Amino acid sequence: YAKMATVSLGFNIDSPRWDQSTFVGRLKHFFNITDPRTVLVPEEELDRAKALVEGCRAGVVPPGSSQEQLLYAKKLYDSAFHPDSGEKMNLIGRMSFQVPGGMAITGCMLQFYRTVPAVVFWQWVNQSFNAFVNYTNRNAASPISLRQIGVAYVTATGAALATAVGLNLYTKRAPPLLARWVPFAAVAAANCVNIPMMRQQEIINGITVTDENNNELGRSRRAAVKGIAQVVLSRITMAAPGMIILPIIMERLEKFTFMQRIRVLHGPLQVLLCGGFLLFMVPAACALFPQRCSLALADLEPELCDSIVAKHGDKVPYVYFNKGL
Repeated sequence: YAKMATVSLGFNIDSPRWDQSTFVGRLKHFFNITDPRTVLVPEEELDRAKALVEGCRAGVVPPGSSQEQLLYAKKLYDSAFHPDSGEKMNLIGRMSFQVPGGMAITGCMLQFYRTVPAVVFWQWVNQSFNAFVNYTNRNAASPISLRQIGVAYVTATGAALATAVGLNLYTKRAPPLLARWVPFAAVAAANCVNIPMMRQQEIINGITVTDENNNELGRSRRAAVKGIAQVVLSRITMAAPGMIILPIIMERLEKFTFMQRIRVLHGPLQVLLCGGFLLFMVPAACALFPQRCSLALADLEPELCDSIVAKHGDKVPYVYFNKGL
């Protein structure tokens, strides 16, 4: 990128390729940026993609660059760099790592659910993974201290373990299928704790809200609550099909004689099947709600609403903010 030239591209590289006001448009968008193949892209190529995107924003790109090259660079940029800060995200926390990381952990949680030590270990691994993901995909405009991260991690892990161990003991005499659903109950409970705790600064101090032209209007706690609630629902939805349907499938399969002969392969099989579910559910869950979330002016805190009305009158019916992932 040493040789740069001003080029009239005729398009805005930051404009979504698909209509983000529709679920199908958001689904295509997230299929693109959660592509698990991007985790294999070398760091140097990611840095070049960032340089190309930033150059394109400034109106300068390498001579001869095609639109396809620019769009691929934007795909890599969106998959690896935080939308607020522009900083490179840690690999484990990227949404593109959800399929390889999530399939391994979820498959093991579903396979090793019979004993308390196994439940404790895999729930701990899962919550450690979730802590990385939740911290990485927070609204970066709201910093969080190491102490708060530690409290969030311990609280969420404790909630997951209490739910998993308690239900595991409770379902000892229940039908086998109910015991297989314990990991999902624990994951759902932990998500309800982990995400709000990891992003507590957003709830305490509010997040930046803007008008439709990205002009800052102030900070809102209610916007933070709405964004975090949507993320919690998305994460539970992401896990639900695999952790609810797959146990039913395995319960049926394990009754066949050939499956009883290959018990050693049950774990790898569940991991692969989890990957199949997550390959679709990661982008589908991310697409449930718009990334650029909106909130009616009347639903903001009264003082912030009054401040915006005093400055802009009735020209700002809605405010907008990044809800995180």
